[in-house]
Formats: sequence, structure tokens, C-alpha cells
Amino acid sequence: MAEHNDLGKWGEQYAAEYLQKQGYLILNRDWRYGRSLNDIDIICKTGDLTTVVFVEVKTRSHMEIVRPETAVNRNKIYHIGRAADHYVKLFHITERIRFDIITVIGTKDSGNIQLNHIVDAFSPLRI
Repeated sequence: MAEHNDLGKWGEQYAAEYLQKQGYLILNRDWRYGRSLNDIDIICKTGDLTTVVFVEVKTRSHMEIVRPETAVNRNKIYHIGRAADHYVKLFHITERIRFDIITVIGTKDSGNIQLNHIVDAFSPLRI
């Protein structure tokens, strides 16, 4: 597996652990529907179980000029929205839904890991 894939998997694990500590219930990880472009990193429920949250995780080993969340562009939002639509229909989701972004900057060996949770970061309906 490529080094950037390892970093991404680690970042998703770090984000999932963070969400669990915040009281979220993890439902699925790396959920895919159809082609590989239609995937969702983490699907969880809020602690009060009223909202299903679709989370896109972006991990970088260090801070770059461009913030990691800018990688969630119109095309990525479109594909996340398609996957979420299939998930909602497949599992008959009746709760509210929300789309968050979590950015993780650092590595598992670094002592300074920065996590930023952007709640209600985007809506696929607005692209």
C-alpha cells in the first residue's frame, strides 16, 4: 500500500476515535456504493441519535499552503452526495442528515497532531 494511503487510513482511524470520544456512534467506515468514487469515510450518529452524519476525512502529514478541507471540492461533494443518497435509501434513514469534514494534520509518530472538525461543512444540494 502506498505511503499516502497508509497516512489516510491512519487519519480516518484517528478521526473515528475522536468522534467516539465525542459521543458519536460509528455506523460504517469506508462505505462504498458502486464505483470507487462514491465512498464515504465515516458514517455515524450524533450522541442523541437524532442525526446521521456523513464525514469526509482529509489527512496531511504537515500543513501545506492550501488547507486540507479545500480538497473537498464540487466533484468530491457530488460523489459524497450520491453515496449518501444511496445509503439513506438502502437503510431507510429517517433521521436528519448532515455532512461534516474532519481534517487531521500530522502523523502517528508526530507529537503534534491537529484535528479540526467542521460541523455541517457542506450540502450536496447546494452545488
